[in-house]
Amino acid sequence: MKKNIVLLMLFIANCAVAFAATGNTHGKQPVIGNAHGPKLDTATFATGCFWCTEAKFQQLKGVKKVISGFSGGHVANPTYEQVCTGTTGHAEACNIIYDPAQISFDELLEAFFVAHDPTQLNRQGNDVGTQYRSAIFYHNVAQKQKADYYIGKLNTEKAYKSNIVTQVVPYKVFYKAEDYHQNYFNQNGSQPYCKYVIQPELEKFKKVFKNKLKS
Repeated sequence: MKKNIVLLMLFIANCAVAFAATGNTHGKQPVIGNAHGPKLDTATFATGCFWCTEAKFQQLKGVKKVISGFSGGHVANPTYEQVCTGTTGHAEACNIIYDPAQISFDELLEAFFVAHDPTQLNRQGNDVGTQYRSAIFYHNVAQKQKADYYIGKLNTEKAYKSNIVTQVVPYKVFYKAEDYHQNYFNQNGSQPYCKYVIQPELEKFKKVFKNKLKS
């Protein structure tokens, strides 16, 4: 697992400063807003079960919406049941729509590396299969550069006991999951998986990012 979480966060923050100093910041983020509203960008992350990913990133100030779905596969319009077989090639992923004036892609990457164990190959805890793999689906060159940069630095500094296995692959198609998967934790908090798996993970995440949570 990780080194002390505070040290990990400080290291990522220092990486952000170092990366900016290199001038490798070209590549525009995709604009979702319009001329009369905030210009919103999208990050697409897979950190295991998308219920847990969604619940965590929903907490962050500047994140406007989190959509659970599937990315990285070879079957069009897959169902949840199909993805669960591990045969469609998809990862359970989330489109994280955010306001870059409030939270940066670097900060979202920081949350990504804290939210799960990126050294576990095709699994997170008891959730096993390629659909639970760790992945960053980048939308542009800048996102790819930053993801590769942080992974390289974290591996060099041995921030984890094992090397990071996170895939960094281009965003191509994202299929929204069925409606009952959206806002899942908030709608189903009393269910055993939510109560005994997601809730403890969410509480740890909120403690780490207590200064970046929505009020």
